[in-house]
Amino acid sequence: MADVLIRARPWTVVLALTLFAAGCGSDTPEGSFSAAVTVPATTTSTTAAPETTEATAAPTTTTSTTTTVAPPILDEFGWSLTAEAPWSKRAGLRVVELDGRILMMGGRTPNQSTIPGDSEIWADVWATDDLGASWIQVSAGGDHWSPRAYFQVAKKSGEVFVLGGQDYGLEPNPFCALLEQGLEPPPELGIDPDAPCPEFFPTSQFFNDVWKTSDGVTWEQMTEAAPWAGRAGLSAEVLGDYIYVLGGSQNDDSSIIGANGPQRIYYNDVWRSDDGASWQLMTESAPWEPRAGGVLVVKDDAMYLLGGEDGFTCSPLPDCEAPYFNDVWRSVDGASWDLVAPEAGWSPRPGHVCEVLYGEFVCFGGFGLIENPMDIWASADGATWRELADIPWGAEQPEQMRYDFDSLVTETPDGAVLLTFGGDRETFDFADPDNWTRVDNDVWAFASE
Repeated sequence: MADVLIRARPWTVVLALTLFAAGCGSDTPEGSFSAAVTVPATTTSTTAAPETTEATAAPTTTTSTTTTVAPPILDEFGWSLTAEAPWSKRAGLRVVELDGRILMMGGRTPNQSTIPGDSEIWADVWATDDLGASWIQVSAGGDHWSPRAYFQVAKKSGEVFVLGGQDYGLEPNPFCALLEQGLEPPPELGIDPDAPCPEFFPTSQFFNDVWKTSDGVTWEQMTEAAPWAGRAGLSAEVLGDYIYVLGGSQNDDSSIIGANGPQRIYYNDVWRSDDGASWQLMTESAPWEPRAGGVLVVKDDAMYLLGGEDGFTCSPLPDCEAPYFNDVWRSVDGASWDLVAPEAGWSPRPGHVCEVLYGEFVCFGGFGLIENPMDIWASADGATWRELADIPWGAEQPEQMRYDFDSLVTETPDGAVLLTFGGDRETFDFADPDNWTRVDNDVWAFASE
């Protein structure tokens, strides 16, 4: 699920960032990635040479072999733990493969605090050349994009682009002292002077800058401010010659900051750029509902948008319907969209991922308001879905499932493998003294067994 940040004002009574709960915290011992080689099916035909009355030597035989490799069956894939990484446990991070090397960057790590959203935000970049088994830090940040989480990355023409996202700031709330002096806030601010005054409020920023790199070390700013509004929880992909950016949100959710905070804004606009510097508006209002935390995937020369949210909670629990999506939309240009499925087979959710593995969508993870979904689904077309057997990360209960992690599919000598990195298992119980510990820095593989 993705973001929640606050554009702070002096009078803002705010509490926090976006935490989205759920889990993975399996006690599975550390292991190493292995993927079985698919055995090809082989057809052999034998043809004898024509007879001849003059030949005295034994007739020769010509053998031709045709090899057909059947794609692996995703139902037979399984999960294995690759390693605990040396980078800090975090959520809202991003990973991307560049020239055979996997880069991990950014994200947020909760601080030991009862203040919702209190976090350390990262701008570091780490690299692995062995599918996440070992890592080196290639940049500590400070000379490129500012620390951020819930941003996006896109790879185009051998370069990686960082787009949007949010940071987190926390300052003492000066308005509390005014209330203690008996001063009432202006009515137009909508602030209840009798409500408890938070001691701190976030001074978070939403970004719309764009940066690029060819190695993860040296970065170039393409624009300080793209024409699309600063946002977190946005979606981005590369299709053809263009980088597409769509959706996302700005400002925190009322379930975090209360009714007195600035209204959260959701987007359903679509933009594209061929260089990250100049942007073209494809549609100001796509036919899908404005949302954050939607997953954008490219398959068969088209973009697919799957799931997301336009709010974190609902009431009264547990019988209310959470404001989450499980619809699927398709577009070839970002301007026109077709509804593929009003409701996919999996439950509505944000904070999930979807990848294309051996020609099928694979979707899993994400946040559930009552409990986190313990499932993984596959589809060839985005309309018809089937549930796979092996629960992600070896989880045995919903609290072990996770959200706001990242993933990618990469090729190995044994075939394609889906890798996941880090993630969040926090809940909305901000008084829980252990809540801040429920983030991860491990790497898992989903591969043919």
